[in-house]
Amino acid sequence: MRPSAIIFFLVLVLQVSVLCQEGMAQAVQDTTQIRQDSTLIIYRVEMRDGNEFMGTIISQTNEVLQLKTQNMGVLTIKIAEIKAITSYDARKVKGGKLWFDNPQSSRYFFAPNAFGLKKGEGYYQNTMLLVNQASVGITDNFSLGAGLVPLFLFGGASSPVWLLPKISVPVVKDKFNVGGGALIGTVIGEQSSFGIAYGLTTFGSRDRNATIGLGYGYADGDWATTPAITFSGLFRTGPRGYIITENYYIGLDNDAVGLLSIGGRRIVKRVGIDFGLFSPIGADGFFALPFLGLTVPFGEK
Repeated sequence: MRPSAIIFFLVLVLQVSVLCQEGMAQAVQDTTQIRQDSTLIIYRVEMRDGNEFMGTIISQTNEVLQLKTQNMGVLTIKIAEIKAITSYDARKVKGGKLWFDNPQSSRYFFAPNAFGLKKGEGYYQNTMLLVNQASVGITDNFSLGAGLVPLFLFGGASSPVWLLPKISVPVVKDKFNVGGGALIGTVIGEQSSFGIAYGLTTFGSRDRNATIGLGYGYADGDWATTPAITFSGLFRTGPRGYIITENYYIGLDNDAVGLLSIGGRRIVKRVGIDFGLFSPIGADGFFALPFLGLTVPFGEK
C-alpha cells in the first residue's frame, strides 16, 4: 500500500473521530438543557388541511385545544379540524424540528456496528438491485440475518447465500458498545463455503458514532492468517440525513489492500436510501465505484 494512501486513511479516521466526539458533546448539552423539565412532552398536531404544529398542550376541551408553540405563541385549534395528535419526548426536538429515532442504526453501508436490533425489530436491505439481505432482533442483544444474491434469476447456476448471527452488548449507554458476529456463507450448487468472524467496538450514540472492527475470513475451510480491519463512522446532520463512511484495510501475505468510501443516507418515511462512492487504495490512478442501497424496516420499534 502506498504511503500517501496510508496517510489519507489515517486522516479520514481522525476526522470521523472528531465528528463523533463533537456529537457526544452536543448530546451532553441537549441532555443538560432538558433536565430542567425531564417530563416535558412535545405534541405534533396534524391538521386535516395538511398543516402541522408542534408544541405543548396548555388546555383541551371537547371543542378546542390550546397549543403553545415555539415560534407562533399559543394557538387555539378546533378539535374537528385535527387529523391526529402524536406525543414525543422533548429530547427528540432539536432546533424546533422533530428528530425521529434512527430507524437503521445498527449498520453503515454493509458493515455492522456494535448496536443491536431490538427484539422484534428488523429490516430488509437491497443493494444495487442484486444483493438482498434481511435481519431481525431475536432479543435486544442478539439478531439473526440472511442474505442472497439470486444469480439463478439471470441464468446463473450458482447463487451465494449466507447467515448473519450477531451479538451486541451496551457497556455504557450511548457512549460505548461492543459486539461480535459472523457471516457464514455457501454457494448453492457448489461444494464451497466462505465467511468471516468479527468483533466490533463502537464509540458514540446511535446518531453519531465511530466503529473499529477486526475479523478473520475463511474460504473452503481455510482461515486467513492476517485480519481485516474496518473503520466506519456515521454522523447525523438533521432530522432525516446522515453522513456515512465505511473503510477497509485487508492484510495479505506480502501486501495489503484497502477500500475507502464516503456517502450518505436519507430517510423517507422510515425507508433508508443509501448512496456513496467506494474507491480502492493503491490502484494506479483514482477511480470510484457508485453505491446505491435501499433499506425497509419492519416489525416493532
